[in-house]
Amino acid sequence: MTEGARRIVVLGGGTAGWMAANLFAHAWPRARVTVIESPDIGIIGVGEGSTPQLKAFFDRLGIAERDWMPACNATYKNGIAFHGWSERAGCESYFHPFPGALDVHTGESFFSHTVARRQGIAAEAHPDRFYLPARLAAEQRGPKPSENFPFEPSYGYHFDAYLVGAYLRDHATARGVVHLPLRVTEVRVGADGQVAALMTEDGQAIEADLFVDASGFRSVIAQEALGARFRSFADNLFNDSAVVMPTPRMGEAINAHTKATALSAGWCWDIPLTNRTGNGYVYSSLYLTPEQAEAELRAHLGLTDDAPAARHLKMKVGRVETSWTANCLAVGLSQGFIEPLEATALHIVQATVEGFINAWAAGGFTPRHRDKFNASIAARYDGIRDYIVCHYRVNQRTDTRYWRDNAANTHLSDSLKALLHCWYSGGDMVAEVARQRIEGYYSPMSWYCLLSGYGSYPPDAQLRVVDGGADMERIDDFMARCASNFAPHHQQLAALGAPHS
Repeated sequence: MTEGARRIVVLGGGTAGWMAANLFAHAWPRARVTVIESPDIGIIGVGEGSTPQLKAFFDRLGIAERDWMPACNATYKNGIAFHGWSERAGCESYFHPFPGALDVHTGESFFSHTVARRQGIAAEAHPDRFYLPARLAAEQRGPKPSENFPFEPSYGYHFDAYLVGAYLRDHATARGVVHLPLRVTEVRVGADGQVAALMTEDGQAIEADLFVDASGFRSVIAQEALGARFRSFADNLFNDSAVVMPTPRMGEAINAHTKATALSAGWCWDIPLTNRTGNGYVYSSLYLTPEQAEAELRAHLGLTDDAPAARHLKMKVGRVETSWTANCLAVGLSQGFIEPLEATALHIVQATVEGFINAWAAGGFTPRHRDKFNASIAARYDGIRDYIVCHYRVNQRTDTRYWRDNAANTHLSDSLKALLHCWYSGGDMVAEVARQRIEGYYSPMSWYCLLSGYGSYPPDAQLRVVDGGADMERIDDFMARCASNFAPHHQQLAALGAPHS
């Protein structure tokens, strides 16, 4: 075998399975890639948002936004607006941006302002005024600049998960990937511990050199057949359930960001598509029943009891200890799941498959680097988990037991403990993130936005007043001039040929 794997079988379709199939077919065009997808099993589709890495995925495959976005009811995403996570005055909401090259300059001012604020100086240190994506989101502008603007911001997408899966399926099969709409009845494992074949309902034995498990939470190959151990994050992250309820889009304007609004025992997402708004309540079943959660979501959305119908989901939060087990690579929900607060699910799929391709090639197409690869993916999961845990641990709500229990949670990693100590002791967060080598998961900017957005500072009464108004006036003027180079979001979507509701 001189290139990749000659035969690759992906069990399960959906966005994760078809992403993996496309990446393997692109990297190893001489390989035979097959996707076995049961027509009886639907995809979960909890999240319909992405990080900026998804743009790199489509660019790698040569798929233009003009082609896939209208077909998938997709919109642009400047970042995430968090509402109601803090009761502190002036910090009722904040924006987590996807920063671009232009934001480096104002970001330096933001960092220095947060240092001053932690030292007791009354400097303006809320993140929203320092980052262009926050300004664009507030004005419902998309992230695509006019032709004469020299900087292009970073951005993600919102999309219909079902349609993206179907689009990627059609793209893959048009390039030779085999699609078998069959149900797998048995996973045959040889005496050597390797997967030998997948048995299908029509009696076929599908053999391969590499098997990719994209079978969902059940994890048919990795966990059930090969015994890959699952590490639960239940002590770190309380949420284990969701209720989903889309609503029609109203009006011409479309937000260019996700909203994450804190409710009594979790949070509600608001994801704008061209044809509808995706709504869902992620909550903990220890604090709410499904009926209570649905009632709270309906009240939040101002909906009646009978329309639209709600869909209830259970979430298995955690990860497998080894994403690469024997000759099987687990991706998507088979590999693990961290709640959709930061829309990292597809980013992890992409990082896993691309990392495997690199590790397999670097090892001469042998498992030589399997342990190193597994450690790297596990560290990525844990790093993302810690950032999401921080949202709950430093929350400044006291109205329900759920939020009080989260704020008192002691099940924190040593990494997160060190970061929080650094922040509250006035230390150098940039240096601490670099020391831990975790900037590849979330940069210092993300940590600064989260902690400052909640108002994690000394009480206002203890602050010393200094003159910083001129600095903020310059930044506000700079942001206004930059934002004027970006058209409204709905106009940018119309330029792609997006359908109108």
